[in-house]
Amino acid sequence: MTPQIYLFILLSISSCFGCFFCQSILPKIEEDIEKLKADFNSSQPDVADGGSIFTERLKSWTETTEKKIILSQIISMYLKMFENIVPDTSKLHVENIHNALYTLSNSLTESFKKVNDLMELARLPMNDLKIQRKAVNELFPTLQKLLLDHPTTHVKRKRSQSQKRKCRC
Repeated sequence: MTPQIYLFILLSISSCFGCFFCQSILPKIEEDIEKLKADFNSSQPDVADGGSIFTERLKSWTETTEKKIILSQIISMYLKMFENIVPDTSKLHVENIHNALYTLSNSLTESFKKVNDLMELARLPMNDLKIQRKAVNELFPTLQKLLLDHPTTHVKRKRSQSQKRKCRC
């Protein structure tokens, strides 16, 4: 990955966790990331092939709570990556980055739970009759919750439909 991508991710993370992180840890982490990039020889031209891995996905997540969810998942992916490269923990910069990521992941525990909820939903066998029965029983409360949480979209739609009807007369 390019230096801009690393910096963008770190700045995105720091924006979610306030200025303290940015002022105290970010400059040191940036130096450590530069060393890590040298270890990985990430200035090779093939790094840019296929576009970015994480930064493109961040663009559509605009709300702060949404960003925390996607950033928690990105941090977990980095931690998985570090599990594979950590055998060389003798390098202080690798250990520093890993510790910073681990600290950030601890502050995102609620977001991790939300990501796990999403993954569990994706794994539900919706062709199972028992699951379908449960889902049908929960359909009305789910729709009710959705409509009560977002009444403006429902009202807007009604208004636009009524205006269309008036125009046809």
